[in-house]
Amino acid sequence: MRRKSLEVKIGNKKIGGENPVLVQSMTTAYTQDAASTIAQINELSAAGADIVRFTVPDMKAAENVAEIKANVKVPIVADIHFDYRLALKSIEGGIDKIRINPGNIGDKERVRLVAEKCMERKVPIRIGVNAGSLEREFCEKYGNTPRAMVESAKYHVSLLEECGMKDIVISLKASDVPKTYEAYKMMAEECDYPLHLGVTEAGTEYGGIIKSAAGIGGLLLSGIGDTIRVSLTANPVEEVRAGKALLAALNLSKSARLVSCPTCGRCRINLFPIAKAVEKRLETVKAPITVAVMGCAVNGPGEAREADFGIAGGDNCAVLFKKGEIIRKLPESEILNVLFEEIEKADKNE
Repeated sequence: MRRKSLEVKIGNKKIGGENPVLVQSMTTAYTQDAASTIAQINELSAAGADIVRFTVPDMKAAENVAEIKANVKVPIVADIHFDYRLALKSIEGGIDKIRINPGNIGDKERVRLVAEKCMERKVPIRIGVNAGSLEREFCEKYGNTPRAMVESAKYHVSLLEECGMKDIVISLKASDVPKTYEAYKMMAEECDYPLHLGVTEAGTEYGGIIKSAAGIGGLLLSGIGDTIRVSLTANPVEEVRAGKALLAALNLSKSARLVSCPTCGRCRINLFPIAKAVEKRLETVKAPITVAVMGCAVNGPGEAREADFGIAGGDNCAVLFKKGEIIRKLPESEILNVLFEEIEKADKNE
């Protein structure tokens, strides 16, 4: 069962409660260049990102928030460190959410100013704890452990709660998967705020996706998590693609899904490029269909009987099947075209 968290509104999206898990990413463009930032946010939105975060390192970037907000459709998040004035300026510009740790922006008066402005504009705050930058007092008391991460987050939360703020989201990230997993498990038991999941500094596309799938996937299967980011040293569009694929694999989204066999010596068609082409096509399909690409009759309509559409390879040919029933036999040269025709029909009816 999914953990019941408080509902928080971020722009035109809602997270927590019974709302679906959303995919988030972060721009790599310089926020001081509004046009480039807008272009990248829209690219990420087109790829399926539900929320996009960008860094606000200085006042020029904060001043660009209003222009960015006016030219994008997804909720946007300002990532701010240390300078409370950047938070205030971003809020004035219409930002949908702030990522800031209250204990790092100065005295309680500064925290109060930010919290009150957020409450006035209904802007939530995400507290983001990273294992690599924990405050000294928590490391000295608990070591660099999941408990230290949780206590750091609870301290920052308490500063906002003292101001009367409740629209809070929490993340507790480490580059170590088990540490990340344990920190989120602890936090989930000790508060009801929404949790943003991620494994930080996960690595390049290949390794980063594996680490993120292990950490984020394990938590989601435990019912924990309200938004996710697959952090990669790669084009952030790949973060979005991986996040969407992860949710689809866990049946947490209505995305189109590919089922394909690993092949073996029985396969007599060139299955790898066929499977890749189908996977690429499904990225833009809105209908929540399952498409199977199988190498032979052994792993054909039988094992993929629940697929909406599929093909099973023969000797330079394949059978096309629908809901486990064979429709027709196709030469290899026609497989993709005919299969895509069936996919497009389903997508148009969505």
